[in-house]
Amino acid sequence: MSTATDFALNQKTVPGLGFAAFLDLAAELGCLGVEPRNDLGRPFFDGLPPARAAAMARERGLRLLGLSEVYGFDDLTPGRRDAVAALIEAADAAGAGTISLIPRVDHRDPDAAARARNLRAVVAAIAPMLAGTAVTALPEPIGSAECSMKFQREAVAAIEDLGLGERFGILHDTFQHALAADGEYLVARIRMVHISGVAGAGALTDGEDAARGLLDEGDRTGAVEQIRRLIAAGYRGAFSFECTDPGIRERSDPKAPIAGSIAYLRRTISGADTLTGSSTARL
Repeated sequence: MSTATDFALNQKTVPGLGFAAFLDLAAELGCLGVEPRNDLGRPFFDGLPPARAAAMARERGLRLLGLSEVYGFDDLTPGRRDAVAALIEAADAAGAGTISLIPRVDHRDPDAAARARNLRAVVAAIAPMLAGTAVTALPEPIGSAECSMKFQREAVAAIEDLGLGERFGILHDTFQHALAADGEYLVARIRMVHISGVAGAGALTDGEDAARGLLDEGDRTGAVEQIRRLIAAGYRGAFSFECTDPGIRERSDPKAPIAGSIAYLRRTISGADTLTGSSTARL
Protein backbone atom coordinates (compact mmCIF):
# COMPACT_ATOMS: atom_id res chain seq x y z
CA MET A 1 0.00 0.00 0.00
CA SER A 2 1.34 3.42 -0.93
CA THR A 3 1.86 5.89 1.88
CA ALA A 4 1.20 9.59 1.80
CA THR A 5 4.84 10.31 1.06
CA ASP A 6 5.94 7.88 -1.62
CA PHE A 7 8.45 9.44 -3.99
CA ALA A 8 9.55 8.57 -7.50
CA LEU A 9 12.23 9.73 -9.87
CA ASN A 10 11.56 10.96 -13.39
CA GLN A 11 14.48 10.38 -15.72
CA LYS A 12 14.36 14.01 -16.87
CA THR A 13 15.89 14.95 -13.51
CA VAL A 14 19.03 12.86 -14.10
CA PRO A 15 19.34 12.51 -17.89
CA GLY A 16 23.06 11.84 -17.80
CA LEU A 17 22.71 8.54 -15.96
CA GLY A 18 22.49 5.28 -17.84
CA PHE A 19 19.39 3.21 -17.19
CA ALA A 20 21.01 0.91 -14.63
CA ALA A 21 22.55 3.85 -12.74
CA PHE A 22 19.20 5.65 -12.84
CA LEU A 23 17.55 2.65 -11.20
CA ASP A 24 20.35 2.36 -8.65
CA LEU A 25 19.92 6.00 -7.64
CA ALA A 26 16.15 5.67 -7.26
CA ALA A 27 16.61 2.58 -5.09
CA GLU A 28 19.25 4.29 -2.93
CA LEU A 29 16.86 7.21 -2.42
CA GLY A 30 14.11 4.84 -1.24
CA CYS A 31 11.83 5.67 -4.16
CA LEU A 32 8.70 3.70 -4.95
CA GLY A 33 9.49 3.68 -8.65
CA VAL A 34 10.72 5.51 -11.72
CA GLU A 35 9.51 7.16 -14.91
CA PRO A 36 11.78 6.41 -17.88
CA ARG A 37 11.69 8.77 -20.88
CA ASN A 38 12.05 8.63 -24.65
CA ASP A 39 13.12 12.26 -25.20
CA LEU A 40 16.68 12.16 -23.84
CA GLY A 41 18.42 11.45 -27.12
CA ARG A 42 18.34 7.68 -26.70
CA PRO A 43 15.69 4.95 -26.61
CA PHE A 44 13.77 3.78 -23.58
CA PHE A 45 15.88 1.73 -21.17
CA ASP A 46 19.01 2.52 -23.22
CA GLY A 47 17.73 0.06 -25.79
CA LEU A 48 17.30 -2.88 -23.42
CA PRO A 49 14.30 -5.15 -24.04
CA PRO A 50 11.29 -3.95 -21.99
CA ALA A 51 11.03 -7.24 -20.11
CA ARG A 52 14.67 -6.97 -19.04
CA ALA A 53 14.18 -3.36 -17.97
CA ALA A 54 11.20 -4.39 -15.86
CA ALA A 55 13.22 -7.19 -14.25
CA MET A 56 16.04 -4.77 -13.44
CA ALA A 57 13.58 -2.48 -11.70
CA ARG A 58 12.04 -5.32 -9.71
CA GLU A 59 15.48 -6.53 -8.65
CA ARG A 60 15.97 -3.15 -6.98
CA GLY A 61 12.52 -3.08 -5.38
CA LEU A 62 11.22 -0.50 -7.85
CA ARG A 63 8.19 -0.19 -10.10
CA LEU A 64 8.11 1.27 -13.60
CA LEU A 65 5.38 3.76 -12.81
CA GLY A 66 5.07 5.29 -16.25
CA LEU A 67 6.70 6.07 -19.56
CA SER A 68 6.99 9.58 -21.04
CA GLU A 69 5.96 10.95 -23.51
CA VAL A 70 4.10 12.01 -26.64
CA TYR A 71 3.93 15.76 -27.22
CA GLY A 72 1.02 17.32 -29.10
CA PHE A 73 -1.20 14.29 -28.56
CA ASP A 74 -4.35 16.37 -29.03
CA ASP A 75 -3.34 17.08 -32.62
CA LEU A 76 -3.62 13.41 -33.52
CA THR A 77 -1.94 13.29 -36.90
CA PRO A 78 -1.11 9.84 -38.33
CA GLY A 79 2.44 10.26 -37.04
CA ARG A 80 1.31 11.12 -33.54
CA ARG A 81 -1.21 8.29 -33.57
CA ASP A 82 1.67 5.94 -34.33
CA ALA A 83 3.74 7.53 -31.55
CA VAL A 84 0.95 7.04 -29.02
CA ALA A 85 0.50 3.42 -30.12
CA ALA A 86 4.24 2.80 -29.79
CA LEU A 87 4.29 4.37 -26.32
CA ILE A 88 1.40 2.17 -25.19
CA GLU A 89 3.12 -0.90 -26.62
CA ALA A 90 6.38 -0.10 -24.83
CA ALA A 91 4.59 0.52 -21.52
CA ASP A 92 2.59 -2.68 -21.82
CA ALA A 93 5.69 -4.73 -22.65
CA ALA A 94 7.56 -3.29 -19.67
CA GLY A 95 4.65 -3.51 -17.25
CA ALA A 96 4.65 0.26 -16.79
CA GLY A 97 1.36 1.48 -15.40
CA THR A 98 0.93 4.77 -17.25
CA ILE A 99 1.92 6.87 -20.24
CA SER A 100 2.20 10.65 -20.31
CA LEU A 101 0.45 12.63 -23.06
CA ILE A 102 1.38 16.30 -23.48
CA PRO A 103 -0.96 18.75 -25.25
CA ARG A 104 0.11 21.32 -27.80
CA VAL A 105 1.69 24.50 -26.46
CA ASP A 106 1.63 26.67 -29.57
CA HIS A 107 -1.91 28.00 -29.78
CA ARG A 108 -5.04 28.05 -27.64
CA ASP A 109 -8.24 28.16 -29.66
CA PRO A 110 -10.43 30.79 -27.97
CA ASP A 111 -13.47 28.63 -28.75
CA ALA A 112 -13.80 26.50 -25.61
CA ALA A 113 -16.50 24.32 -27.17
CA ALA A 114 -14.26 23.55 -30.14
CA ARG A 115 -11.38 22.64 -27.83
CA ALA A 116 -13.66 20.34 -25.86
CA ARG A 117 -14.95 18.60 -28.99
CA ASN A 118 -11.45 18.04 -30.28
CA LEU A 119 -10.20 16.67 -26.98
CA ARG A 120 -13.13 14.26 -26.69
CA ALA A 121 -12.48 13.04 -30.24
CA VAL A 122 -8.79 12.46 -29.52
CA VAL A 123 -9.46 10.65 -26.23
CA ALA A 124 -12.05 8.49 -28.00
CA ALA A 125 -9.51 7.65 -30.72
CA ILE A 126 -6.80 6.68 -28.23
CA ALA A 127 -9.06 4.52 -26.05
CA PRO A 128 -9.10 1.49 -28.38
CA MET A 129 -5.29 1.48 -28.43
CA LEU A 130 -5.35 0.86 -24.66
CA ALA A 131 -7.71 -2.12 -24.93
CA GLY A 132 -6.16 -5.37 -23.76
CA THR A 133 -3.43 -3.61 -21.79
CA ALA A 134 -3.07 -2.55 -18.17
CA VAL A 135 -1.84 0.89 -19.24
CA THR A 136 -3.57 4.11 -18.15
CA ALA A 137 -3.11 7.18 -20.35
CA LEU A 138 -2.43 10.43 -18.50
CA PRO A 139 -3.01 13.73 -20.30
CA GLU A 140 -1.06 16.48 -18.54
CA PRO A 141 -2.53 19.99 -18.34
CA ILE A 142 0.16 22.57 -19.13
CA GLY A 143 -0.20 25.99 -17.53
CA SER A 144 0.96 28.12 -20.44
CA ALA A 145 -1.56 30.57 -21.86
CA GLU A 146 -0.81 29.04 -25.27
CA CYS A 147 -1.64 25.49 -24.23
CA SER A 148 -4.60 23.76 -25.82
CA MET A 149 -5.37 21.96 -22.51
CA LYS A 150 -4.52 24.25 -19.64
CA PHE A 151 -6.84 23.14 -16.83
CA GLN A 152 -7.53 19.82 -15.15
CA ARG A 153 -11.25 20.21 -15.73
CA GLU A 154 -10.73 20.22 -19.51
CA ALA A 155 -9.09 16.80 -19.45
CA VAL A 156 -11.49 15.38 -16.89
CA ALA A 157 -14.55 16.54 -18.83
CA ALA A 158 -13.43 14.61 -21.91
CA ILE A 159 -12.67 11.49 -19.87
CA GLU A 160 -15.94 11.56 -17.97
CA ASP A 161 -18.13 12.49 -20.94
CA LEU A 162 -16.87 9.34 -22.69
CA GLY A 163 -17.04 7.12 -19.60
CA LEU A 164 -13.33 6.27 -19.91
CA GLY A 165 -12.22 6.69 -16.33
CA GLU A 166 -10.83 3.16 -16.28
CA ARG A 167 -8.48 3.93 -19.18
CA PHE A 168 -7.54 7.56 -18.58
CA GLY A 169 -6.44 9.68 -15.65
CA ILE A 170 -4.60 12.97 -15.41
CA LEU A 171 -1.08 13.95 -14.49
CA HIS A 172 -0.81 16.80 -11.97
CA ASP A 173 2.37 18.85 -12.29
CA THR A 174 2.91 21.29 -9.43
CA PHE A 175 4.65 23.89 -11.61
CA GLN A 176 2.05 23.73 -14.37
CA HIS A 177 -0.81 23.86 -11.85
CA ALA A 178 0.66 27.00 -10.29
CA LEU A 179 1.35 28.58 -13.68
CA ALA A 180 -2.25 27.97 -14.75
CA ALA A 181 -3.54 29.38 -11.45
CA ASP A 182 -5.83 26.36 -11.45
CA GLY A 183 -7.80 26.30 -8.21
CA GLU A 184 -9.19 22.79 -8.73
CA TYR A 185 -7.64 19.55 -7.50
CA LEU A 186 -9.57 16.79 -9.26
CA VAL A 187 -7.98 14.06 -7.18
CA ALA A 188 -10.38 11.31 -8.24
CA ARG A 189 -8.72 11.40 -11.67
CA ILE A 190 -5.10 12.15 -10.69
CA ARG A 191 -2.83 9.13 -11.16
CA MET A 192 0.61 10.75 -11.00
CA VAL A 193 2.06 13.95 -9.54
CA HIS A 194 5.23 15.64 -10.80
CA ILE A 195 6.95 17.91 -8.30
CA SER A 196 9.53 20.66 -8.69
CA GLY A 197 10.31 24.09 -7.33
CA VAL A 198 11.24 27.51 -8.67
CA ALA A 199 13.22 29.97 -6.56
CA GLY A 200 13.25 33.74 -6.79
CA ALA A 201 10.56 36.38 -6.69
CA GLY A 202 7.71 37.59 -8.86
CA ALA A 203 4.99 35.90 -10.87
CA LEU A 204 5.74 32.61 -12.57
CA THR A 205 6.33 32.70 -16.31
CA ASP A 206 6.32 30.13 -19.09
CA GLY A 207 10.08 30.53 -19.43
CA GLU A 208 10.68 29.16 -15.96
CA ASP A 209 9.48 25.76 -17.13
CA ALA A 210 13.14 25.22 -18.00
CA ALA A 211 14.32 26.21 -14.51
CA ARG A 212 12.40 23.79 -12.31
CA GLY A 213 14.61 22.51 -9.53
CA LEU A 214 14.28 20.50 -6.36
CA LEU A 215 11.84 21.59 -3.70
CA ASP A 216 13.14 23.48 -0.70
CA GLU A 217 12.29 26.51 1.42
CA GLY A 218 12.96 28.88 -1.49
CA ASP A 219 10.20 27.58 -3.75
CA ARG A 220 7.59 30.11 -4.83
CA THR A 221 5.22 27.80 -6.75
CA GLY A 222 3.34 26.69 -3.64
CA ALA A 223 4.21 23.07 -4.41
CA VAL A 224 4.29 21.99 -0.77
CA GLU A 225 0.79 23.33 -0.22
CA GLN A 226 -0.33 21.54 -3.37
CA ILE A 227 1.12 18.29 -2.06
CA ARG A 228 -0.62 18.76 1.28
CA ARG A 229 -3.95 19.46 -0.40
CA LEU A 230 -3.61 16.45 -2.68
CA ILE A 231 -2.91 14.15 0.26
CA ALA A 232 -5.75 15.67 2.27
CA ALA A 233 -8.11 14.99 -0.64
CA GLY A 234 -7.09 11.34 -0.79
CA TYR A 235 -4.23 11.11 -3.29
CA ARG A 236 -2.01 8.13 -2.46
CA GLY A 237 0.14 7.82 -5.57
CA ALA A 238 3.75 8.79 -6.04
CA PHE A 239 5.24 12.27 -6.00
CA SER A 240 7.79 12.16 -8.79
CA PHE A 241 10.73 14.53 -9.06
CA GLU A 242 10.73 16.08 -12.53
CA CYS A 243 13.36 18.81 -12.69
CA THR A 244 14.60 20.81 -15.65
CA ASP A 245 17.17 23.06 -13.93
CA PRO A 246 20.60 22.37 -15.47
CA GLY A 247 22.06 22.80 -12.01
CA ILE A 248 20.37 19.54 -11.06
CA ARG A 249 20.30 17.74 -14.40
CA GLU A 250 24.02 18.16 -15.04
CA ARG A 251 25.29 17.21 -11.57
CA SER A 252 27.62 14.26 -11.39
CA ASP A 253 26.46 13.60 -7.81
CA PRO A 254 22.68 14.16 -7.67
CA LYS A 255 21.96 11.83 -4.76
CA ALA A 256 22.65 14.23 -1.90
CA PRO A 257 20.49 17.14 -3.11
CA ILE A 258 17.57 14.86 -4.04
CA ALA A 259 17.82 13.11 -0.68
CA GLY A 260 17.83 16.52 0.98
CA SER A 261 14.67 17.51 -0.85
CA ILE A 262 12.97 14.26 0.15
CA ALA A 263 13.90 14.88 3.79
CA TYR A 264 12.62 18.45 3.57
CA LEU A 265 9.31 17.30 2.10
CA ARG A 266 8.82 14.55 4.66
CA ARG A 267 9.32 17.09 7.44
CA THR A 268 7.17 19.75 5.83
CA ILE A 269 4.16 17.67 4.85
CA SER A 270 4.11 15.67 8.07
CA GLY A 271 0.57 15.56 9.37
CA ALA A 272 -0.98 16.39 6.00
CA ASP A 273 -3.36 13.46 6.38
CA THR A 274 -5.08 15.38 9.18
CA LEU A 275 -5.95 18.40 7.04
CA THR A 276 -9.66 19.11 6.98
CA GLY A 277 -12.27 20.16 4.48
CA SER A 278 -10.96 23.69 4.36
CA SER A 279 -9.21 22.64 1.14
CA THR A 280 -10.96 23.46 -2.13
CA ALA A 281 -10.03 20.04 -3.53
CA ARG A 282 -12.89 18.25 -5.26
CA LEU A 283 -13.16 14.48 -4.92
